[in-house]
Amino acid sequence: MAVWLNWMFFADSAQAGYADYDSSSGMTDGAGDQSSGESVPDYFATVEVNRKRARDESMEVLQSVIDNPDATETVKNEALAEMNAIANEIEKEANIEALLVSKGFEDCVAVMNGNQINVVVKSQGELQTAQIAQINTVVYEQTGIEPLNVTIVHKN
Repeated sequence: MAVWLNWMFFADSAQAGYADYDSSSGMTDGAGDQSSGESVPDYFATVEVNRKRARDESMEVLQSVIDNPDATETVKNEALAEMNAIANEIEKEANIEALLVSKGFEDCVAVMNGNQINVVVKSQGELQTAQIAQINTVVYEQTGIEPLNVTIVHKN
Protein backbone atom coordinates (compact mmCIF):
# COMPACT_ATOMS: atom_id res chain seq x y z
CA MET A 1 0.00 0.00 0.00
CA ALA A 2 2.85 2.39 0.83
CA VAL A 3 4.36 1.81 -2.61
CA TRP A 4 1.02 2.66 -4.21
CA LEU A 5 0.73 5.86 -2.14
CA ASN A 6 4.19 7.02 -3.16
CA TRP A 7 3.49 6.15 -6.78
CA MET A 8 0.34 8.29 -6.58
CA PHE A 9 2.28 11.21 -5.05
CA PHE A 10 5.30 11.10 -7.30
CA ALA A 11 4.20 9.41 -10.53
CA ASP A 12 4.15 12.64 -12.55
CA SER A 13 7.14 14.29 -10.92
CA ALA A 14 9.28 11.14 -10.91
CA GLN A 15 9.44 11.01 -14.70
CA ALA A 16 10.56 14.63 -14.98
CA GLY A 17 12.53 14.68 -11.71
CA TYR A 18 15.02 11.94 -12.50
CA ALA A 19 16.32 13.65 -15.64
CA ASP A 20 18.31 16.03 -13.43
CA TYR A 21 19.13 13.56 -10.64
CA ASP A 22 22.66 13.57 -9.28
CA SER A 23 23.16 10.09 -7.88
CA SER A 24 26.38 11.05 -6.10
CA SER A 25 24.57 13.51 -3.83
CA GLY A 26 21.06 12.07 -3.87
CA MET A 27 19.75 15.41 -5.07
CA THR A 28 17.85 16.90 -7.93
CA ASP A 29 17.76 20.57 -8.71
CA GLY A 30 13.99 20.71 -8.90
CA ALA A 31 14.08 22.22 -12.38
CA GLY A 32 11.91 19.46 -13.81
CA ASP A 33 9.22 20.26 -11.28
CA GLN A 34 8.96 23.92 -12.31
CA SER A 35 7.56 23.08 -15.75
CA SER A 36 4.05 22.79 -14.37
CA GLY A 37 3.97 26.54 -13.71
CA GLU A 38 3.04 25.83 -10.11
CA SER A 39 4.49 28.27 -7.59
CA VAL A 40 6.69 26.89 -4.82
CA PRO A 41 4.21 27.58 -1.96
CA ASP A 42 1.45 25.98 -4.05
CA TYR A 43 3.71 22.98 -4.68
CA PHE A 44 4.27 22.33 -0.97
CA ALA A 45 0.60 22.87 -0.13
CA THR A 46 -0.51 20.56 -2.95
CA VAL A 47 1.86 17.77 -1.92
CA GLU A 48 0.74 18.05 1.70
CA VAL A 49 -2.95 17.97 0.77
CA ASN A 50 -2.49 15.04 -1.62
CA ARG A 51 -0.45 13.14 0.96
CA LYS A 52 -3.10 13.71 3.62
CA ARG A 53 -5.94 12.74 1.28
CA ALA A 54 -4.24 9.50 0.24
CA ARG A 55 -3.41 8.61 3.84
CA ASP A 56 -6.96 9.38 4.98
CA GLU A 57 -8.32 7.10 2.27
CA SER A 58 -5.92 4.35 3.29
CA MET A 59 -6.90 4.71 6.93
CA GLU A 60 -10.59 4.52 5.99
CA VAL A 61 -10.02 1.30 4.03
CA LEU A 62 -8.05 -0.21 6.89
CA GLN A 63 -10.69 0.87 9.40
CA SER A 64 -13.40 -0.77 7.28
CA VAL A 65 -11.38 -4.00 7.34
CA ILE A 66 -11.13 -3.80 11.13
CA ASP A 67 -14.87 -3.06 11.45
CA ASN A 68 -15.86 -5.89 9.08
CA PRO A 69 -17.47 -8.68 11.16
CA ASP A 70 -16.51 -11.23 8.48
CA ALA A 71 -12.78 -10.41 8.65
CA THR A 72 -10.56 -12.86 10.49
CA GLU A 73 -8.57 -11.80 13.54
CA THR A 74 -5.37 -12.18 11.52
CA VAL A 75 -6.62 -9.80 8.83
CA LYS A 76 -7.84 -7.33 11.44
CA ASN A 77 -4.47 -7.46 13.22
CA GLU A 78 -2.64 -6.86 9.93
CA ALA A 79 -4.88 -3.87 9.18
CA LEU A 80 -4.26 -2.50 12.68
CA ALA A 81 -0.50 -2.96 12.24
CA GLU A 82 -0.65 -1.12 8.90
CA MET A 83 -2.60 1.73 10.55
CA ASN A 84 0.09 1.96 13.23
CA ALA A 85 2.82 2.00 10.57
CA ILE A 86 1.06 4.82 8.72
CA ALA A 87 0.65 6.77 11.97
CA ASN A 88 4.36 6.31 12.75
CA GLU A 89 5.33 7.51 9.26
CA ILE A 90 3.08 10.57 9.65
CA GLU A 91 4.74 11.41 12.97
CA LYS A 92 8.27 10.95 11.60
CA GLU A 93 7.54 13.04 8.50
CA ALA A 94 6.05 15.83 10.62
CA ASN A 95 9.08 15.77 12.94
CA ILE A 96 11.49 15.95 9.99
CA GLU A 97 9.57 18.84 8.42
CA ALA A 98 9.40 20.79 11.71
CA LEU A 99 13.08 20.25 12.47
CA LEU A 100 14.20 21.28 8.99
CA VAL A 101 12.12 24.45 9.15
CA SER A 102 13.65 25.18 12.58
CA LYS A 103 17.10 24.81 10.99
CA GLY A 104 16.36 27.59 8.52
CA PHE A 105 14.73 25.90 5.54
CA GLU A 106 11.78 28.02 4.49
CA ASP A 107 9.50 25.11 3.61
CA CYS A 108 9.83 21.36 3.18
CA VAL A 109 7.93 18.15 2.76
CA ALA A 110 9.09 14.63 3.58
CA VAL A 111 7.50 11.44 2.26
CA MET A 112 8.56 8.07 3.63
CA ASN A 113 8.26 4.77 1.84
CA GLY A 114 9.52 1.98 4.06
CA ASN A 115 13.28 2.39 4.34
CA GLN A 116 13.46 5.21 1.77
CA ILE A 117 12.50 8.85 2.02
CA ASN A 118 12.12 11.81 -0.32
CA VAL A 119 12.70 15.27 1.13
CA VAL A 120 11.84 18.39 -0.84
CA VAL A 121 13.08 21.69 0.57
CA LYS A 122 12.61 25.25 -0.58
CA SER A 123 15.95 26.90 -1.18
CA GLN A 124 17.48 29.65 -3.22
CA GLY A 125 19.85 27.88 -5.59
CA GLU A 126 21.89 24.76 -5.00
CA LEU A 127 22.01 23.27 -1.53
CA GLN A 128 25.35 23.52 0.20
CA THR A 129 27.12 20.41 1.48
CA ALA A 130 26.41 21.46 5.07
CA GLN A 131 22.68 21.76 4.30
CA ILE A 132 22.62 18.30 2.73
CA ALA A 133 24.39 16.96 5.81
CA GLN A 134 21.82 18.68 8.05
CA ILE A 135 18.95 17.10 6.15
CA ASN A 136 20.55 13.65 6.22
CA THR A 137 21.27 13.98 9.95
CA VAL A 138 17.70 14.98 10.77
CA VAL A 139 16.30 12.15 8.65
CA TYR A 140 18.63 9.59 10.23
CA GLU A 141 17.88 10.76 13.77
CA GLN A 142 14.13 10.62 13.21
CA THR A 143 13.88 7.46 11.10
CA GLY A 144 17.15 5.53 11.11
CA ILE A 145 17.18 5.80 7.30
CA GLU A 146 20.75 6.11 6.03
CA PRO A 147 21.74 8.84 3.54
CA LEU A 148 22.01 6.30 0.72
CA ASN A 149 18.21 5.90 0.88
CA VAL A 150 17.45 9.62 1.14
CA THR A 151 16.56 11.62 -1.96
CA ILE A 152 16.81 15.37 -1.50
CA VAL A 153 15.17 17.74 -3.96
CA HIS A 154 15.34 21.51 -3.75
CA LYS A 155 12.75 23.87 -5.20
CA ASN A 156 13.62 27.48 -5.93
